[in-house]
Amino acid sequence: MGVRRSIRDLVAFTARREVGLSIVFLLAMLAMWEWLPPALGIPTFILPPISDVAREFVRLHARENLWAHTGVTLAEVAAGFLLGSLLGMITGYALGLSRTAEFLLSPYILMLQIAPKVAFAPLFIMWLGYTVYPKILVAVLIVFFPIAINVLKAMHAVDPALINLARSFSASRVQIFWKVEYPASMPALFAGLRIGSTLAVIGIVVGEFVGGNEGLGYLLILGEGQGRTAMVFASIILLTAVGILAYVAVLGLERRVLHYMPERSVANA
Repeated sequence: MGVRRSIRDLVAFTARREVGLSIVFLLAMLAMWEWLPPALGIPTFILPPISDVAREFVRLHARENLWAHTGVTLAEVAAGFLLGSLLGMITGYALGLSRTAEFLLSPYILMLQIAPKVAFAPLFIMWLGYTVYPKILVAVLIVFFPIAINVLKAMHAVDPALINLARSFSASRVQIFWKVEYPASMPALFAGLRIGSTLAVIGIVVGEFVGGNEGLGYLLILGEGQGRTAMVFASIILLTAVGILAYVAVLGLERRVLHYMPERSVANA
């Protein structure tokens, strides 16, 4: 017991030390951002100090309804990520269960993956108008592929010996899927979900660039059009925060579902 307690104390101390070093590094970077550009004579319209960005947050909150725009983007990211993840999971498992379906559909899925996703945004706007749906569709399209491919590859990588063992116990095809293939695919699925959680933000921002009148992407374009660099930085910071929030949510779900896997510890996440 004493050895285990010592190990836990050492791990906790190491984690606190790493967090402390990370905070110190962040503070150092913020200090450099504040004082280095003026010292080097960099104009504020190119790189405003962090204090200017902070004041821009206050201005956006007072005049541009900042948190409403943030809420719109957050809701769109959540919708695009959930729909894209669900579609990717269904497709990946369906192709993994049917070699015929994989042979027939894989070339077309590959062609859709190669096509630039940004190019679809104007098309979706032409079809659906300047609504929330084109932005969500772009996010769905971007999120779909990494999840579908990860699930499909995981289905291919399932140990055939496990499947044969399940068949020896007279397991049905549905039972083999739920008891063997589906659990084996979970790590790869969550790896795809991690990637998709960040890509969803990109998809929504692209949609807001092309045809949005609300959201953080709209504020970013508005700031660029007005020549307000601090406003652009503020929008980027909030978009980054939305992406981090989505990633952390997936990470928390992964740790709860895959709690039995030791490599999913905090130190290795």
